Amino acid sequence: MVVTRSCRTLLVIVSLALLAGCAASPRDTVSRAPEDYFARQLPGLPGGWDPMMSPVDNPIRQVRSLHNPPPALVRQALLAQHERWVGTPYRLGGTTERGIDCSALVQHVFNDTFRLALPRSTGRQVHQGTPVARDELQAGDLVFFRPPGAYDHVGIYVGDGFFLHASTSRGVKLSRLDNAYWRRHYWQARRALEPTQLAQRVAASGES
Repeated sequence: MVVTRSCRTLLVIVSLALLAGCAASPRDTVSRAPEDYFARQLPGLPGGWDPMMSPVDNPIRQVRSLHNPPPALVRQALLAQHERWVGTPYRLGGTTERGIDCSALVQHVFNDTFRLALPRSTGRQVHQGTPVARDELQAGDLVFFRPPGAYDHVGIYVGDGFFLHASTSRGVKLSRLDNAYWRRHYWQARRALEPTQLAQRVAASGES
C-alpha cells in the first residue's frame, strides 16, 4: 500500500503532538532524586565498604554486609545481656542470677553471646587476646581495674564510655569509665577477639 504525502505529514504532526505532550508534563508530578543521591553513604555499612551508592548495587552491598556484619551488633548484643543480668547481686564465687562475681559475668556473657570460652578467673582473663590502648577501646573489649582490696576487677566495654560489670556494691550494671573511682583504678584493656569477628558470631548465633 502506498502512503500518500498528506498521510505522512499527518503522521508527523501527530507524533510531534504526542512528544510535546510528554515534554510538557508538570515537573511537580515527577519524583526527582536529590543531587547528592549517588554520593550518600549507606547507613550501617562497615567503614571498609566503598561509600558510593546506586539503586543497582545497593541490594548487592546489603547482602554482602550480612557476611561482614557491623561491630554495632556487638554493642546491641551486650546491651541485651545487660537487660538480662541487670540488678543481679554481686557474690564472690557466684555464677548464677542469684549472685555472680565480675569474672563469672564476663565468662557467661562471652559464652552466651559470642560462643567464646574465657577462663573463669580475672587473673587468667587478663592474659586473653591482645592489649588495647584506652583511647582505642571498642565494644567487646575487656577492661580491668585494680581497686583497693585483694581482688582485681573486670568488665566488658560496650561503647560510648560505658562498661558492663558486676559491681560489688550494686550488682550487675553499666558504669562510666570516666567515673572518678573507675578512672583512678583503671589498669588495662584486652581484646579477646576482633570486633568484626565478635559481630559475625553474634549474627551466626542469631541465624541458628
